[in-house]
Amino acid sequence: GSSLLTGPEGLMAKERDNLKRLKCLRRYRQRYGVEALLHRQLKERRMLASDGAAQQAHTTRSSQRCLAFVDDVRCSNQSLPMARHCLTHICQDANQTLFKPCRGSEEMSCAKPVPLSLAEEPCCPLHLRLPPQLYVPEQGPAVPQELEAAPTELYLSAAELQPSESLPLEFSD
Repeated sequence: GSSLLTGPEGLMAKERDNLKRLKCLRRYRQRYGVEALLHRQLKERRMLASDGAAQQAHTTRSSQRCLAFVDDVRCSNQSLPMARHCLTHICQDANQTLFKPCRGSEEMSCAKPVPLSLAEEPCCPLHLRLPPQLYVPEQGPAVPQELEAAPTELYLSAAELQPSESLPLEFSD
C-alpha cells in the first residue's frame, strides 16, 4: 500500500481516500498500548490455567471409557464429555458438580444420578413428588332429602310458566 504513494504517477483524490479506508480497516479492532499489554497477560493466564484442564481432558478423551469398577470389572460404558465416568457412575467422581444421587423414598433408597436443577432436592422421575391436585371434580349435585319429599303442588307446569298475554317491549334510553 505504501508503494502506491511513491509511484511516479501519484494518486488521485479518490484513490487516496480508498487507501486511507484500507489502512483503517487493517487496524480495525487492533489493541494498542496498555490495552494490548493487558490482553496479552490475560491470554497467558488463561493458557496457564487451562493447561491442567486441557491435559486432563486429553487423557479423558483418549480413554473414553468409564473408570468405575463394578464387582472388580471395569465399566464398559463411554464416559461423559470432559468427565472420567459414565452417566451411571458420575456420582462417584468427587470433582463433578452437575449431578447428585436421588434420595429415593422412605421405603426404598435410590442412587440414580439426577442433574442438578433449580429444585432444592432433585429426584429421579420415579420418586418425583407431584404437587397436590388443585381441582377436585364434584361427584354430583347433592340434593337434600327435604326437597325430595316436597309436595308437587309447589312446582308450576310448563303451561303455567307461559305468559297469558303478550306485552309490548319498550326500551328506554
